Amino acid sequence: MEAELLGPPEELKGKAVLEIGAGAAQCARWLAAQGAHPVALDLSHRQLQHALRIGSSFPLICADAGALPFADASFDLACSAYGALPFVADPVLVLREVRRVLRPGGRFVFSVTHPIRWAFPDEPGPEGLSVSASYFDRTPYVEQDETGHAVYVEHHRTIGDRVRDIVAADLRLVDLVEPEWPAWNSSEWGGWSPLRGSLIPGTAIFVCVRD
Repeated sequence: MEAELLGPPEELKGKAVLEIGAGAAQCARWLAAQGAHPVALDLSHRQLQHALRIGSSFPLICADAGALPFADASFDLACSAYGALPFVADPVLVLREVRRVLRPGGRFVFSVTHPIRWAFPDEPGPEGLSVSASYFDRTPYVEQDETGHAVYVEHHRTIGDRVRDIVAADLRLVDLVEPEWPAWNSSEWGGWSPLRGSLIPGTAIFVCVRD
């Protein structure tokens, strides 16, 4: 939000904004506070129930990001914070759907875990600073239940893959932001820490426009 990649907060008022893979709709909630008219979409009914419990003054839609239930040119802006795109095998399908529902000149901003992270162990200490896998290995990360059914799948794509996906969807990439670890952040969680975060980017943010 501080980066103003969707535009200055004062210019969001009255804008129709779609949050894709919204989870508990944190972004949509912030957008509504700026006077925007957000719609939060997620495939998970449970996530949207959580959003409902927190409270929302905007629509919550349970639907597939690859088949958006909206008319063409319905939104001024769209965003996704680690939602949908890392979890689909065909991200171009999602990107094309986003382009379809954006109005001409509309902007789509989405973030994913930085692809370089896949090459390093998920450890916050020094052991997480040595390459342990190929950056170019696109094998998905899969978790299975006791019956062997996949319960979590995340797809790895390189930076180049993401750029080509955007171009294939007929969107124009106008910025690629790799946020640096803030000096004030001394927290450690999961595989991240000030040590690791100061050396390896954790997030990649793609800013796209529908011409």
